[in-house]
Amino acid sequence: MTQTGDFESLSAVVTGGASGIGAAAARLLLSRGARVAVLDRDTAGAPDGVLALQADVTDDEAVRDAVVRAAAEFGALHTLVSNAGVGAIGTVADNDDEEWQRVLDVNVLGMVRVARHALPHLRRAAADRPGHVSITHTCSIAATAGLPQRALYSASKGAVLSLTLAMAADHVREGIRVNCVNPGTTDTPWIGRLLDQADDAAAERAALEARQPTGRLVAADEVAAAIVYLASPAAAAVTGTVLAIDGGMQGLRLPPPN
Repeated sequence: MTQTGDFESLSAVVTGGASGIGAAAARLLLSRGARVAVLDRDTAGAPDGVLALQADVTDDEAVRDAVVRAAAEFGALHTLVSNAGVGAIGTVADNDDEEWQRVLDVNVLGMVRVARHALPHLRRAAADRPGHVSITHTCSIAATAGLPQRALYSASKGAVLSLTLAMAADHVREGIRVNCVNPGTTDTPWIGRLLDQADDAAAERAALEARQPTGRLVAADEVAAAIVYLASPAAAAVTGTVLAIDGGMQGLRLPPPN
């Protein structure tokens, strides 16, 4: 059972926290009592009440400065939600080396940079608050299911899944838990932009909904709830876990509708 104030006296950094899943997670953390810093290239959409810090996860110096500022402002850092990412469509032949490097730089190395600079602060917090210190990555169903036209995106998210497990092993004895969430197709601004590019937006949306057994897109708030659970004291025994919020897409095999 969750407590309204179960994050009281705890602080969090959420990357990509000014829109979509990141903003939903930041709002929920605030409502549960956390002090929250949002790191984003554009902080205009950051929820009210957060410390909004402009930083691009591909810029190591900017990431370091933002993490240091958040830790100084809050006095400690207990939770990192590494959510910043970009999408990509196409087969392996449809994106050139430059695009592969760009997407991997954001989706994988971006998480590495943020974790690298957050870890000293997380280690200090873990010494005082065992079980309360965590890193949660936003991964994707694309890491575990073959999706058409998603070669580059899937490769980046497969790397995030493996990174999550390796980091969980590296840091468990330091008192830092590392997990990831695997959302299915989620109703976010990126999906909105994808639909805007489609010849028939309504048909494309219907196809995206139909491939999830629940018959609808996942809501950003549903993914945020999973992220905040994994970061919460209630998940003190949970590390190295990949939590799917995908409407049954990964595990269910339903017969065609009549």
